[in-house]
Amino acid sequence: MQNSPAVNFHESGYRQLKTYAIAALFVAGNILLPQLCHLSPQGGLKWLPIYFFTLIGAYKYGWKTGLLAALASPLLNSALFGMPAAAALPAVVLKSVLLAGIAGHVAARFKKVSVPLLAGVVLAYQTLGTLGEWAMKGDFFLAVQDFRTGIPGMLLQVFGGWFVIKFLMRK
Repeated sequence: MQNSPAVNFHESGYRQLKTYAIAALFVAGNILLPQLCHLSPQGGLKWLPIYFFTLIGAYKYGWKTGLLAALASPLLNSALFGMPAAAALPAVVLKSVLLAGIAGHVAARFKKVSVPLLAGVVLAYQTLGTLGEWAMKGDFFLAVQDFRTGIPGMLLQVFGGWFVIKFLMRK
């Protein structure tokens, strides 16, 4: 898979309605995709769907859009569907926020999208999030759950994210 030319950013600030409208689309994706994944046993744990559109939003539209999706997605999913469970929310929100910040930073720094860059983003937020979850819960085995069961989801984020971001770059 080839590196693409420069990422065409559409970053906007919190004072612009466009930021909220775009973030709302990514939040909707982060609500629908988990519902689809939860149709299969352990689908949420395996596919990590709540992070997918946060990655795309932050990488393509900047960390501010990503942060809105990162905060709203787990909270709305939990309130509407009970997933993630309230006890898991702090760790999920931490990982979501880390993902938004890291993805936005990497995109702004390198101004391109590639599989290795997205793999770095996913590994970075997962590693830092795992350390944070371990500190919060005091249970290393629970904290590394995404690395034990979520490899398909991480691969989906890297390869699926690369494909969607490349598609959005044409728009």
